[in-house]
Order: sequence, then structure tokens, then C-alpha cells
Amino acid sequence: MSDISHQLITDYRQLFIEDRPLVDLRAPAEFARGSFSQAVSLPLMSDEERAKVGTCYKHYGQQAAINLGHKLVSGQLKADRIAAWAEFARTHPKGALFCWRGGLRSQITQQWLADAGIDYPRIAGGYKALRRFLIDELERLIATTPLVLLAGRTGCGKTELLQRLPGTVDLEGLANHRGSSFGGQIQPQPTQIAFENALAELWIKQNRGEPEGIMLEDESGHIGSVMLPQSLREKMAAAPVVILETPFEQRVENIFNEYIVQRLADSVSHYAEQGFEQFSEYLRQSLYRIRRRLGMEGYQALAKLLEKAFIRHRQGDAQAHREWISKLLSDYYDPMYDYQLGKKARHCLFSGQASEVEAFWLRQHNE
Repeated sequence: MSDISHQLITDYRQLFIEDRPLVDLRAPAEFARGSFSQAVSLPLMSDEERAKVGTCYKHYGQQAAINLGHKLVSGQLKADRIAAWAEFARTHPKGALFCWRGGLRSQITQQWLADAGIDYPRIAGGYKALRRFLIDELERLIATTPLVLLAGRTGCGKTELLQRLPGTVDLEGLANHRGSSFGGQIQPQPTQIAFENALAELWIKQNRGEPEGIMLEDESGHIGSVMLPQSLREKMAAAPVVILETPFEQRVENIFNEYIVQRLADSVSHYAEQGFEQFSEYLRQSLYRIRRRLGMEGYQALAKLLEKAFIRHRQGDAQAHREWISKLLSDYYDPMYDYQLGKKARHCLFSGQASEVEAFWLRQHNE
């Protein structure tokens, strides 16, 4: 039997900086509630097996539960799970194992792999310790890192600019949501826990040397279904802004490409022959969600333009969508942006078009 006592990882920061692949040994339901961006689910026990072991532990104690676990995961089932872990270990030699607290599940898995001739490390303290580290580290980074917010009108291309610049965190990308009524994606958003973990992981990677300023998109307290940490919301409220200015026609083009061209392509890819209907319903429901803010007259006018655009679109001409997009920007999003901007005084560091903002940030980031 191999000696695995030294195969224990305690440097959590380096683990995330190096983006080391991880095997999450917890049951699928635990994984679904939230894990880490580089983790894959290869559980020691299924949800049903784990429930049986938990019930046994409650009534008969630890040793009886351990014995039941070995009985449930035995024979060909055990061989198949070991084979899956072994394949992962061979493919990702720099990876590691973890369970809930770094206890029996990861120790048993590590030992079974060692018996098969594969020495593979596990995480000290397991998921709970990693999660605690990320929460504490995120709070520290929020408190110590200067923030700059990238602001601008809907459709001005903030996300695309952020993705080109160093020293940025794309909150909407992490949340898998564009942050507006029309911002939902086909794939579901991460859980709150998974979002917070991913935010902390990315921020750690952005602060590998001396802490530098981080640029975030100017967001509200929530992005779709996920909430920003309270400490981050408070710091963002007082942060200076850089304003991205984009001509109205270009903003219409950006929204057309995002809401129409890309969304339809994603819908067809995901739903096949139902793609256009799913795409149409997404736009209808997105518009319906803001009906109260539009007012009944404004909502009905936009809904009528949208339905006319669908008719033209089905005939092969998508350009009619530009009419309702233009009206949505001028009658709804722009007045809302002006109102929000006027609610509180904010220190503006710089304003300009994309190339100018990019040059400004690169100068600031390199000084």
C-alpha cells in the first residue's frame, strides 16, 4: 500500500492561481449547489447512496456507515469509479481531489487510487476550507483593491471593451447574464455560491503581484438571479467611473447583433427546428417584463413593432428589428440611464469612445 500522507495540498491561493484541475467527490446534489470553475463532478457516492450512508450514520454510528459505504460502492461499480478517477489523474497530473471537509470520502478515494498505483493529492479541509478561503480572500480584495467602474448607455459595448482590457473582472460573464430584462442566456445562470466562488477565483488571479486597480462594469446590486456581495455593492457605489461614449447608430447595431443575430444563432443551435419560436418568445417575454416601466401605451407600441419585425424576419429580412430596438433605446433605456446618472454625483475619471477609453486604461494600468 502506497504512503499517501504527503499528498495533501494546503496552499489554496496557488491552487487557484495555477487553475489546477479538481475532482469534486461530493454527491451530485452537493456539486449542483456550487463548486469551483476548474472542478468536475466524479462522486464517490451517488445522491441515493450518500442518503443511505447518512441515515446509517445517524442511527448506528460512523463505523457502520463506513461499512455500508464500502458495501454500496463495491465490485464493478467501484472499479468503474476508480477507472474514471484514474483517467482524470492521467489526463490532469497537476490536479487534486476534494470532498466536503477533506475527510473520509477524499481519503478513501486517494487510497483506492494509491492501491491502483496512482499517487494523487487531496485538498486539506476539502470544499469547506476552499470556500472559506475564497470568501475571506474576496472580502480582503474588495477592501484593499481600488475600483473603477465602466459606465455607459445600453448597447455602448462595455462588456466587449472589458474583455479586451487587462485588470478587469467581467461580472456579467461570471453571472452568465447581460444584466437587463433582455440579458438572459439560453444556458442557466450559476448558483449564488458558484458565482461567488468564480468571482473570488478570478479576482485572485488578477492580483498575482502588487494590488492594482480593477475595472468592473457599472452594475446594480444583482445581475439576473445572482447578487453581488454587499461589501462590493457598497464599494462600487463610491467608486469613480469611466464613461464609454458610443454613437446611437452604433449602439443600435450592437444591440441588433446581440439580441437578434447572436441570440437567434444560439437558439437554433440549442433548440434546432424550434429555434426561431424560442428566440421570438424570449424577445416577447423580455419586453413584457418591463411593461410597467414603459407604460401601457409605450409597451403596446413596442410590442406591435416587434410582431411586425417577426413577420418580416420569417420572410428573410431581419432589419425591421432595428426599428423597435431604436425606440427601446431612445424611449426607455436612455431616459433610465440619465435618471440613474443624475441621482448621485459620481467622480468621472475619463469619458470617451472605446479606443480612447482603452488607451486611458492602459496608461493607468501600466503606470
